[in-house]
Amino acid sequence: MAKIDAFFHLMHDQGGSDLHLVAGQQPAIRIRGEIERIKYNKLTNDELKVLLYEITPEHKIKEFEETGDIDFAYEVPTLARYRANYFQQKNGMGAVFREIPNKIATCAELGLPSVVAKLATLPRGLVLVTGPTGCGKSTTLAAIIDEANRLRKDHVITIEDPIEFVHETQGCIINQREVGVHTKSFAAALRGALREDPDIILVGEMRDLETMSLALEAASTGHLVFATVHTTNAAKTVDRIIEVFPAHEQLQIRSTLADGLRAVISQILFKRIDVKGRCVALEILIATPAVRNLVREAKTFQIPSTIQTGRKYGMQLMDDSIMDLYNRGWISADEAYTKCNEKSRFRQFLKYAPSDFTEA
Repeated sequence: MAKIDAFFHLMHDQGGSDLHLVAGQQPAIRIRGEIERIKYNKLTNDELKVLLYEITPEHKIKEFEETGDIDFAYEVPTLARYRANYFQQKNGMGAVFREIPNKIATCAELGLPSVVAKLATLPRGLVLVTGPTGCGKSTTLAAIIDEANRLRKDHVITIEDPIEFVHETQGCIINQREVGVHTKSFAAALRGALREDPDIILVGEMRDLETMSLALEAASTGHLVFATVHTTNAAKTVDRIIEVFPAHEQLQIRSTLADGLRAVISQILFKRIDVKGRCVALEILIATPAVRNLVREAKTFQIPSTIQTGRKYGMQLMDDSIMDLYNRGWISADEAYTKCNEKSRFRQFLKYAPSDFTEA
Protein backbone atom coordinates (compact mmCIF):
# COMPACT_ATOMS: atom_id res chain seq x y z
CA MET A 1 0.00 0.00 0.00
CA ALA A 2 1.31 3.43 -0.97
CA LYS A 3 1.89 5.85 1.94
CA ILE A 4 -0.54 8.37 0.44
CA ASP A 5 -3.36 5.80 0.61
CA ALA A 6 -3.78 6.59 4.32
CA PHE A 7 -5.00 10.07 3.33
CA PHE A 8 -7.47 8.54 0.87
CA HIS A 9 -8.86 6.22 3.55
CA LEU A 10 -9.22 9.18 5.92
CA MET A 11 -11.02 11.26 3.28
CA HIS A 12 -13.32 8.36 2.43
CA ASP A 13 -14.18 7.76 6.09
CA GLN A 14 -14.91 11.47 6.59
CA GLY A 15 -17.17 11.64 3.53
CA GLY A 16 -14.85 14.08 1.78
CA SER A 17 -14.87 14.85 -1.93
CA ASP A 18 -11.37 16.29 -2.50
CA LEU A 19 -7.95 15.88 -0.92
CA HIS A 20 -5.54 18.86 -1.09
CA LEU A 21 -1.81 18.28 -0.62
CA VAL A 22 0.33 21.39 -0.99
CA ALA A 23 3.98 21.98 -0.11
CA GLY A 24 4.29 24.35 2.85
CA GLN A 25 0.77 23.65 4.16
CA GLN A 26 -1.12 21.06 6.18
CA PRO A 27 -3.09 18.49 4.15
CA ALA A 28 -6.78 19.36 3.82
CA ILE A 29 -10.05 17.69 2.81
CA ARG A 30 -13.14 19.26 1.27
CA ILE A 31 -16.13 17.97 3.23
CA ARG A 32 -19.63 18.96 2.11
CA GLY A 33 -18.21 21.88 0.19
CA GLU A 34 -15.90 23.28 2.90
CA ILE A 35 -12.14 22.88 3.33
CA GLU A 36 -11.08 21.30 6.63
CA ARG A 37 -7.46 20.90 7.73
CA ILE A 38 -6.07 17.51 8.74
CA LYS A 39 -4.14 17.38 12.03
CA TYR A 40 -0.80 16.73 10.39
CA ASN A 41 2.52 18.51 10.01
CA LYS A 42 3.00 20.99 7.19
CA LEU A 43 4.32 19.10 4.19
CA THR A 44 7.74 20.01 2.86
CA ASN A 45 8.22 19.90 -0.89
CA ASP A 46 10.57 16.91 -0.60
CA GLU A 47 8.08 14.96 1.57
CA LEU A 48 5.25 15.69 -0.83
CA LYS A 49 7.33 14.74 -3.86
CA VAL A 50 8.03 11.31 -2.35
CA LEU A 51 4.35 10.80 -1.50
CA LEU A 52 3.13 11.80 -4.95
CA TYR A 53 5.78 10.17 -7.13
CA GLU A 54 5.17 6.80 -5.47
CA ILE A 55 1.78 6.56 -7.22
CA THR A 56 2.56 8.48 -10.43
CA PRO A 57 3.16 6.65 -13.74
CA GLU A 58 6.68 7.20 -15.10
CA HIS A 59 5.50 8.96 -18.26
CA LYS A 60 3.40 11.33 -16.17
CA ILE A 61 6.40 12.21 -13.96
CA LYS A 62 8.33 13.15 -17.08
CA GLU A 63 5.39 15.22 -18.35
CA PHE A 64 5.00 16.97 -15.00
CA GLU A 65 8.68 17.90 -14.81
CA GLU A 66 8.47 19.33 -18.33
CA THR A 67 5.17 21.21 -18.05
CA GLY A 68 4.35 21.67 -14.34
CA ASP A 69 0.82 20.26 -14.76
CA ILE A 70 -0.62 16.74 -15.18
CA ASP A 71 -3.89 14.87 -14.83
CA PHE A 72 -4.29 11.13 -14.34
CA ALA A 73 -6.43 8.58 -12.50
CA TYR A 74 -5.37 6.53 -9.47
CA GLU A 75 -7.24 3.66 -7.85
CA VAL A 76 -7.15 2.31 -4.30
CA PRO A 77 -8.51 -1.24 -4.65
CA THR A 78 -11.83 -1.86 -2.81
CA LEU A 79 -12.01 1.86 -1.86
CA ALA A 80 -12.40 4.26 -4.80
CA ARG A 81 -10.81 5.82 -7.86
CA TYR A 82 -9.25 9.29 -7.75
CA ARG A 83 -8.85 11.94 -10.41
CA ALA A 84 -5.46 13.49 -9.72
CA ASN A 85 -4.12 16.87 -10.73
CA TYR A 86 -0.55 17.92 -9.93
CA PHE A 87 0.70 21.48 -10.30
CA GLN A 88 3.66 23.66 -9.37
CA GLN A 89 3.13 26.62 -7.01
CA LYS A 90 5.21 29.14 -5.09
CA ASN A 91 6.35 26.73 -2.36
CA GLY A 92 6.81 23.70 -4.60
CA MET A 93 4.41 20.95 -5.64
CA GLY A 94 0.68 20.82 -5.13
CA ALA A 95 -1.92 18.13 -5.81
CA VAL A 96 -5.69 17.76 -5.65
CA PHE A 97 -7.46 14.39 -5.71
CA ARG A 98 -11.20 14.08 -6.44
CA GLU A 99 -12.81 10.87 -5.15
CA ILE A 100 -14.81 8.91 -7.72
CA PRO A 101 -16.96 6.17 -6.16
CA ASN A 102 -16.50 2.61 -7.41
CA LYS A 103 -20.28 2.20 -7.54
CA ILE A 104 -22.13 4.28 -10.10
CA ALA A 105 -25.25 5.81 -8.56
CA THR A 106 -28.44 5.58 -10.61
CA CYS A 107 -30.44 8.63 -11.63
CA ALA A 108 -33.05 7.69 -9.01
CA GLU A 109 -30.42 7.37 -6.26
CA LEU A 110 -29.09 10.82 -7.17
CA GLY A 111 -32.60 12.27 -6.93
CA LEU A 112 -32.60 13.37 -10.57
CA PRO A 113 -35.94 14.01 -12.31
CA SER A 114 -37.23 11.15 -14.47
CA VAL A 115 -36.70 13.18 -17.65
CA VAL A 116 -32.92 13.02 -17.07
CA ALA A 117 -32.94 9.20 -17.09
CA LYS A 118 -35.05 9.27 -20.28
CA LEU A 119 -32.21 11.04 -22.08
CA ALA A 120 -30.39 7.69 -22.11
CA THR A 121 -33.03 6.33 -24.49
CA LEU A 122 -32.71 9.05 -27.15
CA PRO A 123 -31.83 7.70 -30.60
CA ARG A 124 -29.58 10.61 -31.59
CA GLY A 125 -28.66 14.21 -30.88
CA LEU A 126 -26.57 16.30 -28.47
CA VAL A 127 -27.12 16.38 -24.70
CA LEU A 128 -25.07 18.83 -22.66
CA VAL A 129 -24.47 18.71 -18.90
CA THR A 130 -23.13 22.02 -17.64
CA GLY A 131 -22.10 23.77 -14.47
CA PRO A 132 -19.06 25.04 -12.55
CA THR A 133 -16.14 22.80 -11.60
CA GLY A 134 -17.03 20.28 -8.89
CA CYS A 135 -20.80 20.46 -9.36
CA GLY A 136 -21.26 16.77 -10.14
CA LYS A 137 -21.41 16.83 -13.95
CA SER A 138 -19.40 13.61 -14.24
CA THR A 139 -21.65 11.88 -11.69
CA THR A 140 -24.79 12.84 -13.62
CA LEU A 141 -23.31 11.71 -16.94
CA ALA A 142 -22.15 8.42 -15.42
CA ALA A 143 -25.70 7.76 -14.18
CA ILE A 144 -27.14 8.44 -17.66
CA ILE A 145 -24.58 6.21 -19.36
CA ASP A 146 -25.27 3.51 -16.78
CA GLU A 147 -28.99 3.79 -17.60
CA ALA A 148 -28.21 3.33 -21.30
CA ASN A 149 -25.91 0.42 -20.47
CA ARG A 150 -28.76 -1.38 -18.70
CA LEU A 151 -31.52 -0.62 -21.20
CA ARG A 152 -29.85 -0.66 -24.61
CA LYS A 153 -27.78 -2.99 -26.78
CA ASP A 154 -25.45 -0.51 -28.39
CA HIS A 155 -21.80 0.55 -28.66
CA VAL A 156 -20.75 3.29 -26.22
CA ILE A 157 -17.44 5.16 -26.53
CA THR A 158 -16.33 7.52 -23.76
CA ILE A 159 -13.50 10.02 -24.22
CA GLU A 160 -12.24 11.32 -20.88
CA ASP A 161 -9.30 13.12 -19.28
CA PRO A 162 -8.78 11.04 -17.22
CA ILE A 163 -11.19 8.07 -17.08
CA GLU A 164 -13.32 8.59 -13.98
CA PHE A 165 -16.26 6.22 -13.45
CA VAL A 166 -15.55 2.71 -14.77
CA HIS A 167 -18.49 1.13 -16.60
CA GLU A 168 -18.80 -2.64 -16.73
CA THR A 169 -20.34 -4.07 -19.88
CA GLN A 170 -24.03 -4.89 -19.41
CA GLY A 171 -26.36 -4.56 -22.40
CA CYS A 172 -23.87 -2.34 -24.25
CA ILE A 173 -20.31 -2.71 -25.45
CA ILE A 174 -18.43 0.08 -23.65
CA ASN A 175 -15.00 1.35 -24.66
CA GLN A 176 -13.46 4.00 -22.42
CA ARG A 177 -10.55 6.02 -23.82
CA GLU A 178 -8.28 8.32 -21.84
CA VAL A 179 -6.75 11.41 -23.43
CA GLY A 180 -2.96 11.23 -23.25
CA VAL A 181 -2.97 7.46 -22.73
CA HIS A 182 -5.22 5.93 -25.39
CA THR A 183 -5.55 8.95 -27.69
CA LYS A 184 -3.77 12.23 -28.29
CA SER A 185 -6.72 14.57 -27.76
CA PHE A 186 -10.51 14.83 -27.49
CA ALA A 187 -10.65 15.90 -31.13
CA ALA A 188 -8.48 13.00 -32.35
CA ALA A 189 -10.58 10.49 -30.42
CA LEU A 190 -13.81 12.00 -31.77
CA ARG A 191 -12.54 11.78 -35.36
CA GLY A 192 -11.67 8.14 -34.75
CA ALA A 193 -14.96 7.41 -33.00
CA LEU A 194 -16.94 8.24 -36.11
CA ARG A 195 -15.27 5.24 -37.80
CA GLU A 196 -15.76 2.87 -34.85
CA ASP A 197 -19.47 2.13 -35.25
CA PRO A 198 -20.63 4.02 -32.13
CA ASP A 199 -24.21 4.58 -31.09
CA ILE A 200 -23.41 6.73 -28.05
CA ILE A 201 -20.36 8.97 -27.57
CA LEU A 202 -19.48 10.66 -24.29
CA VAL A 203 -17.07 13.60 -24.52
CA GLY A 204 -15.65 14.40 -21.09
CA GLU A 205 -15.26 18.08 -21.92
CA MET A 206 -15.91 20.27 -24.96
CA ARG A 207 -13.09 22.73 -24.48
CA ASP A 208 -12.14 23.96 -27.97
CA LEU A 209 -13.57 24.74 -31.40
CA GLU A 210 -12.43 21.51 -33.07
CA THR A 211 -13.94 19.29 -30.36
CA MET A 212 -17.23 21.22 -30.45
CA SER A 213 -17.35 21.03 -34.23
CA LEU A 214 -16.77 17.27 -34.26
CA ALA A 215 -19.32 16.70 -31.47
CA LEU A 216 -21.94 18.66 -33.44
CA GLU A 217 -21.06 16.67 -36.56
CA ALA A 218 -21.45 13.37 -34.68
CA ALA A 219 -24.81 14.47 -33.22
CA SER A 220 -26.10 15.53 -36.64
CA THR A 221 -25.06 12.26 -38.33
CA GLY A 222 -27.19 9.92 -36.25
CA HIS A 223 -25.19 9.48 -33.04
CA LEU A 224 -26.22 10.27 -29.46
CA VAL A 225 -23.54 12.54 -27.99
CA PHE A 226 -23.21 13.51 -24.33
CA ALA A 227 -20.75 16.23 -23.31
CA THR A 228 -19.95 18.74 -20.59
CA VAL A 229 -19.46 22.51 -20.86
CA HIS A 230 -18.40 24.95 -18.12
CA THR A 231 -21.41 27.27 -18.29
CA THR A 232 -24.01 28.22 -15.69
CA ASN A 233 -27.37 27.94 -17.47
CA ALA A 234 -29.05 26.70 -20.63
CA ALA A 235 -29.12 29.98 -22.55
CA LYS A 236 -25.45 30.74 -21.83
CA THR A 237 -24.54 27.21 -22.93
CA VAL A 238 -26.07 27.74 -26.37
CA ASP A 239 -24.38 31.15 -26.69
CA ARG A 240 -21.04 29.76 -25.51
CA ILE A 241 -20.97 27.06 -28.20
CA ILE A 242 -21.91 29.44 -30.99
CA GLU A 243 -19.48 32.17 -29.88
CA VAL A 244 -16.51 29.77 -30.06
CA PHE A 245 -16.87 29.67 -33.85
CA PRO A 246 -15.70 32.44 -36.22
CA ALA A 247 -18.35 35.05 -37.03
CA HIS A 248 -18.74 33.91 -40.64
CA GLU A 249 -19.59 30.35 -39.48
CA GLN A 250 -22.02 31.21 -36.70
CA LEU A 251 -25.18 31.28 -38.84
CA GLN A 252 -24.51 27.75 -40.06
CA ILE A 253 -23.56 26.57 -36.55
CA ARG A 254 -26.82 27.95 -35.16
CA SER A 255 -28.72 25.86 -37.67
CA THR A 256 -26.64 22.74 -36.97
CA LEU A 257 -26.97 23.16 -33.20
CA ALA A 258 -30.71 23.81 -33.48
CA ASP A 259 -31.17 20.57 -35.42
CA GLY A 260 -28.93 18.45 -33.19
CA LEU A 261 -29.56 19.73 -29.66
CA ARG A 262 -31.79 17.52 -27.50
CA ALA A 263 -31.29 18.81 -23.94
CA VAL A 264 -29.19 20.99 -21.65
CA ILE A 265 -28.88 20.07 -17.96
CA SER A 266 -27.27 22.81 -15.83
CA GLN A 267 -26.52 22.00 -12.21
CA ILE A 268 -25.27 23.50 -8.94
CA LEU A 269 -24.40 21.64 -5.73
CA PHE A 270 -25.64 22.81 -2.31
CA LYS A 271 -24.63 21.85 1.21
CA ARG A 272 -27.61 20.33 3.01
CA ILE A 273 -28.55 21.75 6.41
CA ASP A 274 -30.96 18.99 7.48
CA VAL A 275 -28.58 16.03 7.13
CA LYS A 276 -24.93 15.48 6.27
CA GLY A 277 -24.44 15.61 2.54
CA ARG A 278 -25.11 17.71 -0.51
CA CYS A 279 -27.96 18.08 -2.99
CA VAL A 280 -28.21 19.34 -6.55
CA ALA A 281 -30.34 22.03 -8.15
CA LEU A 282 -31.01 21.59 -11.86
CA GLU A 283 -32.04 23.74 -14.78
CA ILE A 284 -33.46 21.51 -17.51
CA LEU A 285 -33.96 22.59 -21.11
CA ILE A 286 -35.59 20.13 -23.50
CA ALA A 287 -35.11 21.03 -27.17
CA THR A 288 -38.70 21.21 -28.33
CA PRO A 289 -39.43 22.73 -31.79
CA ALA A 290 -40.02 26.09 -30.08
CA VAL A 291 -36.59 25.94 -28.41
CA ARG A 292 -34.89 24.97 -31.68
CA ASN A 293 -36.47 27.96 -33.40
CA LEU A 294 -35.10 30.27 -30.70
CA VAL A 295 -31.60 28.84 -31.22
CA ARG A 296 -31.87 29.11 -35.00
CA GLU A 297 -33.17 32.70 -34.86
CA ALA A 298 -30.59 33.90 -32.27
CA LYS A 299 -33.27 34.54 -29.63
CA THR A 300 -31.61 32.66 -26.77
CA PHE A 301 -32.65 35.46 -24.37
CA GLN A 302 -36.17 34.00 -24.64
CA ILE A 303 -35.08 30.52 -23.50
CA PRO A 304 -35.83 31.13 -19.77
CA SER A 305 -39.47 32.01 -20.51
CA THR A 306 -39.76 28.95 -22.76
CA ILE A 307 -38.42 26.77 -19.94
CA GLN A 308 -40.97 28.32 -17.59
CA THR A 309 -43.85 27.35 -19.89
CA GLY A 310 -42.41 23.93 -20.72
CA ARG A 311 -43.03 22.11 -17.43
CA LYS A 312 -45.08 19.41 -19.17
CA TYR A 313 -41.92 18.42 -21.08
CA GLY A 314 -39.89 18.17 -17.85
CA MET A 315 -38.28 21.59 -18.12
CA GLN A 316 -37.45 23.68 -15.07
CA LEU A 317 -35.59 26.88 -14.27
CA MET A 318 -32.63 26.85 -11.90
CA ASP A 319 -34.31 29.28 -9.49
CA ASP A 320 -37.43 27.10 -9.31
CA SER A 321 -35.26 24.11 -8.43
CA ILE A 322 -33.41 26.13 -5.78
CA MET A 323 -36.71 27.34 -4.34
CA ASP A 324 -37.93 23.74 -4.12
CA LEU A 325 -34.81 22.73 -2.16
CA TYR A 326 -35.25 25.72 0.15
CA ASN A 327 -38.95 24.96 0.76
CA ARG A 328 -38.04 21.38 1.67
CA GLY A 329 -35.71 22.71 4.35
CA TRP A 330 -32.66 21.17 2.67
CA ILE A 331 -30.62 24.33 2.03
CA SER A 332 -30.07 27.65 3.79
CA ALA A 333 -31.56 30.93 2.65
CA ASP A 334 -28.06 32.44 2.45
CA GLU A 335 -26.76 29.80 0.07
CA ALA A 336 -29.96 29.85 -1.98
CA TYR A 337 -29.57 33.62 -2.35
CA THR A 338 -25.88 33.39 -3.22
CA LYS A 339 -26.35 30.85 -6.02
CA CYS A 340 -29.70 31.91 -7.50
CA ASN A 341 -30.12 34.09 -10.59
CA GLU A 342 -33.05 36.32 -9.59
CA LYS A 343 -31.82 37.78 -6.29
CA SER A 344 -35.02 39.69 -5.51
CA ARG A 345 -36.93 36.42 -5.34
CA PHE A 346 -34.81 35.11 -2.46
CA ARG A 347 -33.83 38.31 -0.64
CA GLN A 348 -37.02 38.16 1.47
CA PHE A 349 -35.81 34.97 3.17
CA LEU A 350 -32.54 36.47 4.43
CA LYS A 351 -32.26 37.36 8.11
CA TYR A 352 -29.46 39.82 7.43
CA ALA A 353 -28.40 42.02 4.52
CA PRO A 354 -26.57 40.20 1.69
CA SER A 355 -22.90 39.58 2.43
CA ASP A 356 -22.02 40.29 -1.21
CA PHE A 357 -22.01 44.11 -1.44
CA THR A 358 -22.09 43.93 -5.26
CA GLU A 359 -25.64 42.57 -5.00
CA ALA A 360 -26.88 45.51 -2.90
